[in-house]
Amino acid sequence: MKFSRSFFVLAHLILVLSGCSFFGDKEEIKPAKLEKFDQRVSLNLAWKAKPVSGNKNYWQKLQMAVSKDLLFTADHNGSVVALDIQTGQQQWAVDMDLPISGGVGYGAEKVVLGTIEGQIYALNAKDGTVLWSSTVSSEVLASPSANKEMVVAQSIDNRIYALDAETGQELWQHDSGAPILSVRGNSSSIIIQNMVIAAFDNGKLIAFNGQNGSVVWETRLALPKGRTELERMIDVDGEPILVGDIIYSVSYQGRLGALTRGTGRNLWFQDSSSHFSPAYSDGILFVTEAKNDAVRAFKAGNGQEIWQNSQLEYRELTGPISFGDSIAVADADGYLHLLDTETGVFMGRTKVDGSGVSAPLLVNAETLLVQANNGSISAYKIQ
Repeated sequence: MKFSRSFFVLAHLILVLSGCSFFGDKEEIKPAKLEKFDQRVSLNLAWKAKPVSGNKNYWQKLQMAVSKDLLFTADHNGSVVALDIQTGQQQWAVDMDLPISGGVGYGAEKVVLGTIEGQIYALNAKDGTVLWSSTVSSEVLASPSANKEMVVAQSIDNRIYALDAETGQELWQHDSGAPILSVRGNSSSIIIQNMVIAAFDNGKLIAFNGQNGSVVWETRLALPKGRTELERMIDVDGEPILVGDIIYSVSYQGRLGALTRGTGRNLWFQDSSSHFSPAYSDGILFVTEAKNDAVRAFKAGNGQEIWQNSQLEYRELTGPISFGDSIAVADADGYLHLLDTETGVFMGRTKVDGSGVSAPLLVNAETLLVQANNGSISAYKIQ
């Protein structure tokens, strides 16, 4: 019987996160209790809808995407829905009857999705009509990226594919080589004009020429450390972010780093470990740490740590996102937390849904969109 490499990683993580009470000699790790504080801002619920089924039974969480007027969401059973971003009213819905595992992505009036069977689908963002489908080598666990020329998707075997945006025909592909062990997940790519920037399970960031797939530059965000394969995992599962001409990215059991877009030159590194994309606001980077769910802030210019908030330890936080003058994270109990960007102290908190939150948060203009594990979506504004 064969087991995927992610099976062994998951088994190890279950043992670790369950505490060593399995062996009867240590106390179970418990999430931090929420302490009361004086709320400086109020989170007002603008609307709430439940367009798709829940995802709490799945290891990989689907994310939402937005256009100018619409919010797109999907579930693992194949439902894809578009909502009016201002009101939450449904605009269209399609049942694709497919095991969706990567999505939702949006670009150039297309909604793009990936499946556990290695299929990529492009839908018309106006009405949900399927435009084309294409097949890659293995399952897709991250949202494909799209612009007018191409759709870019990464598969679980550490390959990246560029497909023609109008036909789905393969333009080029690149095999980065899969490590022996990796955390189950992939990173979405960034498409910048004629360049595609992608992060891989081996800790590499690679920039490709968008026209032909040739490598423009390649660098390592993190280097393996430790004696065992588990200790040496350095996956980059969070999408890199681009601010001006600087790329910021963070790896699991590795580093947070800043690189130049044009050449990939390393500007600075800082020890950090995260499964999520970093967030950026006014010269500060924010990371949710994988080990204990601490939220950390760093100067974007040199990587120096500014503050760390450890009051949400082991609450299974989402990745951070910039929202107004705050950084927002949500937890497995369904609470949404706002932290001051400059100090890390709590500014606001509200209970979103008892099913918990694990999908990435999304901000559109002055609205924070939160999808709970039962599939419901809540839209918040700061008062």
